[in-house]
Amino acid sequence: MSAEAPKPAAPPAEGTAKAPPAKDKPAGDAPAKQQAKKEKPAKNAAAKPKAKAGHVDPKSLQLPEFWESRIKFFESLWEKQCKDYEAKEKPIKVTLLNGKEMDGVAWKTTPFDIAKAISSQLPDKMFCAKVNDQLWDLARPLEDDVAAFELLDWDSAESQKIFWHSSSHILGCSMEWLYGAKLSTGPPLEEGGFFYEAETKEPISESDYGALDTLVKDVTTKKYPFQRLVVRKEDALEMFKYNPFKFATLKDKVPENGTCTVYRCGPLIDPCRGPHLPHTGRVKSMMVHKNSSSYWRNKDTNPVLQRVYGISFPQEKLLKEWKEVMAAAAENDHRKIGPRQGLWMFNDLSPGSCFWYPAGAHVYNKLTDWIRKQYRKRGFEEVITPNMYNKKLWETSGHWQKYSEDMFRIEASSAEAAQYALKPMNCPGHCLMYSAARHSYKELPIRFADFGVLHRNELAGALSGLTRVRRFCQDDAHIFCLPEQTTVEIEHGLEFLETVYEVLDFKFHLALSTRPANMLGTHAMWDRAEEYLAVALNKFCNIPTALPDPFTEGKEFKFDGTEDSLRRIKRVMAAADKEGKPLGVKQTWVVNEGDGAFYGPKIDIRIEDAMKRKHQLGTLQLDFNLPRRFDLTYDPAVLDEAPTLPEGTLVNEAGEIFEPTSEDPEVDKHGNKKSECFSGEEAQKKFAEGWKKRPVMIHRAILGSLERCIAILAEHWKGKWPFWISPRQIVVVPVSEPHLAYARRVKDFYYGEGFQATLDSTDATLGKKIRNAQVAQYNFIIVVGAGEIEKETVTIRIRDTQEQGEVKTMSLDDSVKWFKELEATQDRKH
Repeated sequence: MSAEAPKPAAPPAEGTAKAPPAKDKPAGDAPAKQQAKKEKPAKNAAAKPKAKAGHVDPKSLQLPEFWESRIKFFESLWEKQCKDYEAKEKPIKVTLLNGKEMDGVAWKTTPFDIAKAISSQLPDKMFCAKVNDQLWDLARPLEDDVAAFELLDWDSAESQKIFWHSSSHILGCSMEWLYGAKLSTGPPLEEGGFFYEAETKEPISESDYGALDTLVKDVTTKKYPFQRLVVRKEDALEMFKYNPFKFATLKDKVPENGTCTVYRCGPLIDPCRGPHLPHTGRVKSMMVHKNSSSYWRNKDTNPVLQRVYGISFPQEKLLKEWKEVMAAAAENDHRKIGPRQGLWMFNDLSPGSCFWYPAGAHVYNKLTDWIRKQYRKRGFEEVITPNMYNKKLWETSGHWQKYSEDMFRIEASSAEAAQYALKPMNCPGHCLMYSAARHSYKELPIRFADFGVLHRNELAGALSGLTRVRRFCQDDAHIFCLPEQTTVEIEHGLEFLETVYEVLDFKFHLALSTRPANMLGTHAMWDRAEEYLAVALNKFCNIPTALPDPFTEGKEFKFDGTEDSLRRIKRVMAAADKEGKPLGVKQTWVVNEGDGAFYGPKIDIRIEDAMKRKHQLGTLQLDFNLPRRFDLTYDPAVLDEAPTLPEGTLVNEAGEIFEPTSEDPEVDKHGNKKSECFSGEEAQKKFAEGWKKRPVMIHRAILGSLERCIAILAEHWKGKWPFWISPRQIVVVPVSEPHLAYARRVKDFYYGEGFQATLDSTDATLGKKIRNAQVAQYNFIIVVGAGEIEKETVTIRIRDTQEQGEVKTMSLDDSVKWFKELEATQDRKH
């Protein structure tokens, strides 16, 4: 039967929805949120994808056949959960950041209720809460006393992520409705927005956007609440047995006999960690803007899915601003600028590999030459390493086991019977070079830099201009230093990138990515490493060691990059500015919990371009893995052998002696388990290994991939390159035919001095030539006529609109001197 999406009974006021325990482990997509009340599904025939061009009438669509059974199953479990919550109600205390206590009822009072008690208008300004440092739905009941309660508004990055993830559920609902789609995943994106990918019976195209937007509007208008339900694994598998993608995710990620969370908004029910918005009506503006295809779980042997991208905001004006930025980005796409300015090309005979024309090679070489000069000032030594290595190297480094599918492998001749691969990164080669000689502690730090060509076997469908290629170079460096030198080296790395990004006119944002679940090494090792990075970040940012707590008089706090400490330091900085005594903090940084590499924590650097978009370029990473794998060591001030351990001594994987805590004899103070330690000969072996003095290895890049960096710069400057790096520095324009020979001599003179100089020898009028040069973004237009020939001078016109009237006349030698001064100072005005 044909019908519009099932309507719920009148939704409760925000914040009154019942919700399940926080301790239950969720699975499925990225974060999500809650809902409330039952819906009566309409009877329906099998889902039937409609003609989707343009807008669509929701009432004309047939509902997916799995909606009815899924909703019934959810409602039966939801009713039981509500009764369970009622049985567990008890009085609780909720402590705000300012220390004020408020009364509540466990399993009934929600963050929405607390916000409303503070101010009747406050709930509408907030998007989620933090309960004892855990992100929490506004509509999810509190479960016990709360020692730290916060409300997060739109300015919080966490709120925005939750907002966009909730929006992806709205999009997923619309995709199920329109196509009968089998949904896969729908996460928020780091750069803003979200996508949902799903299996559909036919490909999705741009002509579908209008229909999807119509259904999205229907879902947001109905203000469906997000309901959070905790379910057992077996119930989740039963609920999603119709969907092979959800079923596989639940089966893989939810522990046996465990639980997960599912969220409902209207007819959509989705396994998801949460949290989410209170209801779909909080999304005031939303649109679909892009689509593509993808392989499920990024494996080309898996089914092809349709991926739909969307953007949303809590205000219409924010969407309008976003559209303006996107229009500017489309106009200044590097894939247009490059060919238009004759910088580069691509050819299917070498997919994902850039062909650089002379003008593009000039930009490329200017960047690398500049970085090389910076290396000299900072004690880096450039090395050159092979492009191809035997498989054994990659097995030693661990890349063959984890990364071989992304490498270009080469079979040697049958006589050699060996397998090789083109290098996707430089670090294993640098480890070979370090290990080839014995090193004293006095030699460290050793800093190797490398512009070697790298190859990565990106999927053909993922290739995109210069931003996603198979052949590329990096301003790659690896530092081998003493542990006690780590903080200083990281500080120097941050100062290095600050210098570079200032010249390129980039703002940048810093994040400390900490230990992931699959971390290598001990907690003690990670504790030290993360502390090294945090101290370096605070020193670089000029953040004091201790700051007055703005919420608790007489107390201090230590800035650690968490959302809580960010709110506190902003309050402190604002108060100091108001008093006329600014703290002098350059910037702050954030912590990305669990986002470090398996081999060590890292500092991620995201630059912000002229269109406010953020891009990943540089990185500073600590590595515990490769120094051990390649047995890298140095001689300390005093050489000594590892002593023999007393019988019965236990040693962990890192070679450290296990020392249990007084509270728990099975665990040491760093969290290492006694059951995972070694004894006897194996313990002595591990201890001797740990006794070795190993250097700390730091991976460092500032520009990252040169190809990607140049793409970003082209868009950042909108093809209007500063003179020092410009592919179109000078064009020489003769007034008429008799002046062509002198113009050619002037062009050759400039080119010989190292400038990108060209000659306009066309028959166009002088005015037309000048206009063409301005449109082509030449920095300087050199006009030569009879007067210039007679005096051996040139007349220089400046590109910028506001200075078009400015004309300089000078000798060739003086002009070269001026141009070289502009290059040396990396002047951005010309």
